Amino acid sequence: MNIISFCLMAYDKSQAGQRKRRVPEKRLFGYAAFGGALGAWAGMYTWRHKTKHTSFVLGIPALLAVNAVLVYFIARGLNS
Repeated sequence: MNIISFCLMAYDKSQAGQRKRRVPEKRLFGYAAFGGALGAWAGMYTWRHKTKHTSFVLGIPALLAVNAVLVYFIARGLNS
């Protein structure tokens, strides 16, 4: 999911520069929510994309925290 999110940020940035059809923000957030927040965050700052949108600047790190907590609890549950 992280690789997909990272690539989606690059693709959306490319599409924006060419004034073509863009990736919906809901889709970017959706991939981030389902395990791709680290990739979305890395893509934001690698490609300098969506870094002026408050919803992304605050939302993606929040989803990253949620992803980390879920990974922790899943890993903890598997070790029990």
